[in-house]
Amino acid sequence: MCFLRWCLEPALAGAHKCPGRHHGARGHRECGADCAKFQKSELEHKFNKKALERPYTSKHSWGKTYGEHKSHLEFSHDQYRELQKYAKEIGIYFTASGMDEMAVEFLHELDVPFFKVGSGDTNNFPYLEKTAKKGRPMVISSGMQSMDTMHKVYQLVKPINPNFCILQCTSAYPLQPEDVNLHVITAYQSAFPDIPIGYSGHETGIAISVAAVAMGAKVLERHVTLDKTWKGSDHQASLEPNELAELVRTIRLVEKAMGSPVKQLLPCEMACNEKLGKSVVAKVPIPEGTVLTLDMLTVKVGEPKGCPPEEIFDLVGKKVKINIEEDETITEDAIENHVKKVKC
Repeated sequence: MCFLRWCLEPALAGAHKCPGRHHGARGHRECGADCAKFQKSELEHKFNKKALERPYTSKHSWGKTYGEHKSHLEFSHDQYRELQKYAKEIGIYFTASGMDEMAVEFLHELDVPFFKVGSGDTNNFPYLEKTAKKGRPMVISSGMQSMDTMHKVYQLVKPINPNFCILQCTSAYPLQPEDVNLHVITAYQSAFPDIPIGYSGHETGIAISVAAVAMGAKVLERHVTLDKTWKGSDHQASLEPNELAELVRTIRLVEKAMGSPVKQLLPCEMACNEKLGKSVVAKVPIPEGTVLTLDMLTVKVGEPKGCPPEEIFDLVGKKVKINIEEDETITEDAIENHVKKVKC
């Protein structure tokens, strides 16, 4: 399974009644993202009755109760089908976090390319088991969880559905740098070496997400908004389109820069090596037939190129076939029985 590099979650507070709701998916595509990811809840299955009826007086509220607030923000099934159709038209993957078991059923009916498991359901083992049994790839966030819990998640999901990944995540909005803990990515890579590891970020800016990719994150999720000043707590922890575009450009650049683990002299270095690369040079006049000692040799930028500096100790004890003047480059063909070393 080739997991997606970009799963962008629109910060939807205040936007779902907006006739421009398509702009989220279109903006993701134009900025270079691979996937637009939303959140789907069936409220009566996600919350109990008292949770929905509790008063909600926050400055971010869209209703007198938490249930009214969430109902105002929730896309309908028809709106999801409309968004999915539009995403297909513009050529971007479309999926959502299923925030409860019934939401997962609906997303399964939509035939989404993968399920996203939000941090709030990562330790919901019955939910995880049912979702894994659907057989679709899974991207599992790990906010609010412990390493012990993540081991249990791995042990539960792996035998049922091996096609999943885990994202390092801290559930705070916006997330402060000292709480990001990117080293958990490395810990996950060590603990779960046979699955991809990624990062879900709620911080401001793009630098930390870029660092996550440099540390080996194979999946990156960021929240996206059209305006950080909009009503809703998520917007402040989201990226605006210009930031998203810059994040994509920077990540693609970093991916190129990661390159190969093989260290060798590259073609692009040849010009510098020819100009500044040093050679072994005679420190004193060396007559033909002399057996070389270290005090006869030094290292300088020489013309022509001669034996490379890393071979200077190997030259000790070798016999020269010709007269070599002081300050003259010592070339390979001046040494008896010289065997050229092959650089790996």
